[in-house]
Amino acid sequence: MDIQTARKRVSELTDIIDYHSRKYYVEDNPEIEDYEFDKLMQELKELESEFPELVTPYSPTQRVGGAPVSGFAKVTHKVQMGSLQDVFSFSQVEEFVNRIKEEIPEPCFTVEPKIDGLSVSLEYTDGELTRGSTRGDGFVGEDVSANIKTINSIPLKFSDAPSFLEVRGEVYMPRSVFYKLSQEMELNSEQPFKNPRNAAAGSLRQKDSKIAAKRKLDIFVFNVQQVEGVKFSSHKQSLDYLKAHGFKVIPEYKLVKSFEEIKSIIEDIGERRYSLPYDIDGVVIKLDSLALREQVGYTSKVPKWAVAYKFPPEEKQTKLTSIEVNVGRTGAITPVAVFEPILLAGTSVSRATLHNQDFIDERNISVGDIITVRKAGDIIPEVLGVAQKCGDEASFKLPSKCPVCGAEAVREEGESALRCPNIECPAQVLRSIIYFASKPAMNIDGFGPAVAQALYENGLVKTVPDIYRLTVEDVMTLEGFKEKSAAKLINSIIKSKSNPLDRLICGLGIRNVGSASCKLLCEKFGSIDNIISARVEDIVAIDGFGELTAETVYKTLSEPHMLKTISELKELGVNTEYETSRQSDKLSGLSFVITGTLPNYSRDDMKALVEANGGVVKLSVSKKTNYLIAGEDAGSKLTKAQELGINIVDENAFLQMIQ
Repeated sequence: MDIQTARKRVSELTDIIDYHSRKYYVEDNPEIEDYEFDKLMQELKELESEFPELVTPYSPTQRVGGAPVSGFAKVTHKVQMGSLQDVFSFSQVEEFVNRIKEEIPEPCFTVEPKIDGLSVSLEYTDGELTRGSTRGDGFVGEDVSANIKTINSIPLKFSDAPSFLEVRGEVYMPRSVFYKLSQEMELNSEQPFKNPRNAAAGSLRQKDSKIAAKRKLDIFVFNVQQVEGVKFSSHKQSLDYLKAHGFKVIPEYKLVKSFEEIKSIIEDIGERRYSLPYDIDGVVIKLDSLALREQVGYTSKVPKWAVAYKFPPEEKQTKLTSIEVNVGRTGAITPVAVFEPILLAGTSVSRATLHNQDFIDERNISVGDIITVRKAGDIIPEVLGVAQKCGDEASFKLPSKCPVCGAEAVREEGESALRCPNIECPAQVLRSIIYFASKPAMNIDGFGPAVAQALYENGLVKTVPDIYRLTVEDVMTLEGFKEKSAAKLINSIIKSKSNPLDRLICGLGIRNVGSASCKLLCEKFGSIDNIISARVEDIVAIDGFGELTAETVYKTLSEPHMLKTISELKELGVNTEYETSRQSDKLSGLSFVITGTLPNYSRDDMKALVEANGGVVKLSVSKKTNYLIAGEDAGSKLTKAQELGINIVDENAFLQMIQ
């Protein structure tokens, strides 16, 4: 194929793919199967590979992400990306409407859902996307064009375009994507994002756009910031224009004239809030006429012509029908509330942890009570307390004996948890096996809870070392396994033998010792034999280890059954030596807390950088914290650090510390 023919075909393919992308990602109305779409994309990739000079910035192939960037350039917004005044009651909404009516005889309002995401600016020159940037502080943001291009619903170009157009949108992470990402991060022993909004912000500010592309972000466009060559008289007209030109605009925007209509729409959106595939945290009410907006004007901080109604947190009452008692891998006996199912944040909820006996006693919880439940961050169910006392006057008491093996339960001094002391308790053994093979620990692919339970119940794996004694024939005795799948599992098990030592230490399940502490132990002592031989005072000398944790490590690794487990694992060929990843000791003895969205690093990347230079990262701010690394949208941790007089540094200041 010659260059001219190729150019023509590339142009055709680009138009066809753009059309079908719009039908799929924007209109949710696909016209072809995924297979056909993939074939078109593959043909385009092959042509661009053969003729690199035909690759354009707006080619559909450019959405996959490029080479990592070292940082994000600052962008000064020509039109301020301001915020709105929040209101929290219908009376405040009515006051806003009446105030507008005092100036405008018959105003029209647009009412639209408030997407809970990250606000961005998209700039188009002659219909081609030239820059995408974050809101920042409203005046100065960051250029995240490479990551913006990975969002399939954002047009890279559009026809019949004005000479210049800047629109504002809200980048968000769909709930389904967020749940999957959270599970992956937890299994990898990473701190999961608090909510979809934080996940969207962290993903959009990845230095590696290929990571951003995998996060499957989406966008709703909700405002024209500036335009040259087209004039709009109203907000609704501008949204209609954007929708007609292929932009994924705010999902619903209605034109109304009265407070009663506004109230009805807010109530309707509120009822549907949790059935939506994305998070919303309110409803925005705007004066529709652009000319009248200028007449109404602005305060020093917010426009007078718009407000944002914020939904209150959803709490519901239900009857506590029973309290289950579970035994974990460390022997912790945990009470779980079982209650009549209720719909919270769009899902049916019937269970929530009650943590420990102290939690139950403080709230005087007993079976039969009417309890108040909510979802923390709209994600995790939690019991707030008793709304109506209907059960026993006295609070529920945990059993004095392990519900699985019958051993006398103990509560050690200084601990809130009640524990089963029997290391051979079936519940503990099974959960220990499951945890050992999990992603935070040895990360044995295919060795999930169901497989572990089947192997345990069939007597094939009764201890952790038994995992490495399994054969293909053993695995094939389980339902659902044939020779190929069994061999795959055995290969995963063999592969795990060469894991870094810190994963093995993590897999041993030492109480209150997470993956970060395991790395510190390995960095300090270098081998499992040296860790076992270490004295309590040697372990306490490691920054981040208190005396209680050091004693736990010492006692756990001195127990006969643990020494036997380690000895067997060594004999079976599991790696017990550590190769350090330490770059320097410049941060040795210093503890850090990371908060907010950093310009060039994800929190996990920053954590790794701190640890590579000898520092320790903690989840919460305390008097013992040496530094708080604060990024954009830092919240309560920043406030607490300021109150405690903790050193607060931004990303640049931190990087100077390790140069």
